[in-house]
Amino acid sequence: MTVDEYGIPASGIVTSGTVADCSQAPLLMEDLEAEAFLADKAYDTNELLDMLKEADITAVIPPVKSRKEHRAYNHELYRARHVIENVFRALKHRRGIAARCASIRL
Repeated sequence: MTVDEYGIPASGIVTSGTVADCSQAPLLMEDLEAEAFLADKAYDTNELLDMLKEADITAVIPPVKSRKEHRAYNHELYRARHVIENVFRALKHRRGIAARCASIRL
């Protein structure tokens, strides 16, 4: 899911639980206009970092421990990632309402 700086969802993709989140990032980046891309370590892939660099978008992704060369990232800007986490928290909090609505439609 992508959100703006206010936490308003812009786009999203629903996948099965076995699909890696980082594999969907290129699809979410289509038509993305942003100055920075904030994500957790799961998105630290060379493919995504190259795409962000090509699109002139700042990658704010902490490196995974297995990287041989740790790259720098903006720690202060990374703290703003809580905005997306709050969106997922709100969706999970309201999932009971969605489940009841889905069962009524059947």
